[in-house]
Amino acid sequence: MTEEKKDDNLMEKIVSFCKRRGFVFPSSEIYGGFANSYSYGPYGTQLKNNIKKLWWKKVVQERMDIVGIDGPIMLNSKLWEASGHTSGFNDAMVDCKKCKKRFRADHIVEEATGKDLEGQLEAMTKVLKEEKVKCPECGESDWTNVREMNMMFKTEMNGYYGDVYLRPETAGAIFIEFKNIIDSMRVKVPFGIAQIGKAFRNEIVAGNFIFRLREFEQMEIEYFIDPEKDWETIFENWTIFQEEFAMALGAKKEDLRRYEHAKEKLSHYSRKTVDIEYRFPFGFGELFGLAHRGDFDLSQHAKFSGKKLEYFDAENNRRFIPHVIEPTFGLDRSILLALLAAYREEKLEDDSERVVMKFPKYLAPIKAAIFPLLKNKPELVAKAKEIYNSLKMEFMCEFDDNGNIGKRYRRQDEIGTPYCITVDFETLEDGAVTVRDRDTMEQKRIKIEELNSFLKENLK
Repeated sequence: MTEEKKDDNLMEKIVSFCKRRGFVFPSSEIYGGFANSYSYGPYGTQLKNNIKKLWWKKVVQERMDIVGIDGPIMLNSKLWEASGHTSGFNDAMVDCKKCKKRFRADHIVEEATGKDLEGQLEAMTKVLKEEKVKCPECGESDWTNVREMNMMFKTEMNGYYGDVYLRPETAGAIFIEFKNIIDSMRVKVPFGIAQIGKAFRNEIVAGNFIFRLREFEQMEIEYFIDPEKDWETIFENWTIFQEEFAMALGAKKEDLRRYEHAKEKLSHYSRKTVDIEYRFPFGFGELFGLAHRGDFDLSQHAKFSGKKLEYFDAENNRRFIPHVIEPTFGLDRSILLALLAAYREEKLEDDSERVVMKFPKYLAPIKAAIFPLLKNKPELVAKAKEIYNSLKMEFMCEFDDNGNIGKRYRRQDEIGTPYCITVDFETLEDGAVTVRDRDTMEQKRIKIEELNSFLKENLK
């Protein structure tokens, strides 16, 4: 039996663990770092790819009503005019004159006074100055006026004489391909278009590791529906799917909740918006989002482009602009959830301790580690490498002969490897190896020729 220890400093431990074990590194560290920028290390990249693969399998491969695309990061700037990003994609910013730090004004005001003044620039300026709200960085109260700042990153393109932006969301690349998908893929409403890709927002980032980044990755679907048909059931089904996907990443049901945006807070085009929130160590935070966007996007792009973006219902001989339900999944936040949910510190029966990442086995970066019992026995090393070379053709594996067998087990536990396979002297006689389970630590003998089918069956 093992005993899990309660952890009051989980977030700090996860950040340290991710750097130490090659999951996530602070970017540009040799140059002093770069604010809120991270690189995914070897294990983090594999975890990330496994989450993307799982999502794609569930929303594209296993469904008949969704197709996938991969759109560009830089798009014609008229798209952002049509979507309203050029003129209306703003946050309220304020600077502390003393320490020169910049903050989201509405967040500072609400945290200090409890007042929700989002969008009211003059009112926020007045509160900050008259109530002498203190800067959370230096403790002084000397503020600039609150002002709006567009959150899109602007860049330049040779030969293009207009503003060029890095996309602030992935949805735009989907909407402008609606006509191409209709014309080429014989889809029928209701249907969806899925995409995984990077987005960029020049916003104030309040830390919390990879929870909020300026450069982030989204897994997103635009699901097109008939405006005359029942949308509430479709909306609820997507809400349930998002909760189930969070649990597939390791979340417990009790750590998830739905937050429905108040009517007065909705975008002008939205009928309903619900966030799936997860209980992170710093409190509940948005994990996934779900919005009914009406026909706003397709109507706007039709207006600005001059192209008809309609769907023809041949069965009923009618044309209409579909409405859209948009399920959005944050990839970086999904990775953070998987890391937090998997982390365990266990005290074993012999009073020793181990850190183990109990990822769902289909998410584990490394599926199996192959060891020779002793490093200095060439016949064991050769057989272990033979098994490794065979299994790596289908599974992400590691070969490890460094240190004693106990240390090798602990290293693999810490990165979440489900199975450790040890080649010993008996292997040379009976053709079987010892397979040790990450979660139970139980060991059993399995024939070498049965390893492939064993892993396939147990890594689902």
